[in-house]
Amino acid sequence: MGAGCRSCSTGVTHRINRPYIRKLLEPETLNHLGFLADASEVTEKEKFPSDIDLRRMIDMDRRLRPIRLKAMAVLAVAFVLAAPWIGWWTLGPLLLAAVTVPIAHRLIDRSARPDRALFIAWALQQMIIAASVATTGRPEGSMLLAMPIVTLAARFPPKQVRIGLGLTAALFLGIVVGVDLETVVNDPPLVIVPGALIVATAVLSTTFMHSDIEQRSAAIIDPLTGLLNRNALLTRVREITEQSHITKLPIGIVLGDIDHFKTINDTHGHSRGDAVLKDVAYLLRKELRTLDLLYRIGGEEFLVLLPGATLEDATIIAERLRLAVESSMVGEGDRVTMSLGVGASMEGTPFDYEVVFARADQALYAAKNSGRNAVRTVPAPGEAPRRRGFEVA
Repeated sequence: MGAGCRSCSTGVTHRINRPYIRKLLEPETLNHLGFLADASEVTEKEKFPSDIDLRRMIDMDRRLRPIRLKAMAVLAVAFVLAAPWIGWWTLGPLLLAAVTVPIAHRLIDRSARPDRALFIAWALQQMIIAASVATTGRPEGSMLLAMPIVTLAARFPPKQVRIGLGLTAALFLGIVVGVDLETVVNDPPLVIVPGALIVATAVLSTTFMHSDIEQRSAAIIDPLTGLLNRNALLTRVREITEQSHITKLPIGIVLGDIDHFKTINDTHGHSRGDAVLKDVAYLLRKELRTLDLLYRIGGEEFLVLLPGATLEDATIIAERLRLAVESSMVGEGDRVTMSLGVGASMEGTPFDYEVVFARADQALYAAKNSGRNAVRTVPAPGEAPRRRGFEVA
């Protein structure tokens, strides 16, 4: 089994234990972990937004909640002031919103697919505004449909943005045709101006949001490998630390380092070293599950966060990563190996990143000192010192 066989007596025949998988894929667990996917769709990336996109959507929704309520309050005040002229019944849809929006927030927080729930809530808000405008009998009020457009591009991916814009266009045409078509025909600016405002808002907000996403991506994505970087890691660590207080599930860390990488740079140049890094990153990413998070934290060093993984589970995954690198050609026909250290929090205890990282780092040094191309572990105090043939530091 090569130079690394001493770190694992059973090689690639390891399988992650089924209770761990079942627990990890429970919707409630996924919800608390921040992935929030149906168990049947966990590995179908095309049906579910990336972890980065989903966290951005959820984070933006929580930031917008108080602002959205304030905006609805402003509309309510406006309709109250205008009630002597347009009628009190126009407050009906806003009262409906006051009841449904808090319910929608609770459903989103508990949903196994918050991306869908968020979009349904957004569409409901747009329809409530359209209903309020329709009851006024004044088509020029359709300009209020521009307000949710501002948040559309900020929260959703392009496909849902297109659907939202299509819904808004349909609601706008419904107001134009259904409220007072004769007035619109006789005075077209009543809808030309609101229509232009809606379109301009969509164009501007989409452009600004794309720019913001690009800037954020540049801050959290390693340009060479396309992996998340240390900035993204620190953000995610804060999140899963909070989640661990709720889920009580263990969290594993695998710390890996390419062996003798400096020799490649010194012998063949940095461009060859860059090619090796890109290929190794690809190999590691291929071996990981959708729920696992891979980071390049500097030079030739990589870190994997494994939500829900025990020390044993994380060690099995680390060995699979080691074997994948050892058995593959990378760069321009180079063969490299990796040393990996593993640590994990214990089930039922909150995750402490600094403590678990220190154990993984200690294990990595032990792997290197033992001859490299190996996996080593450092158990938590009170945890079994040996797992299925894997050696401890």
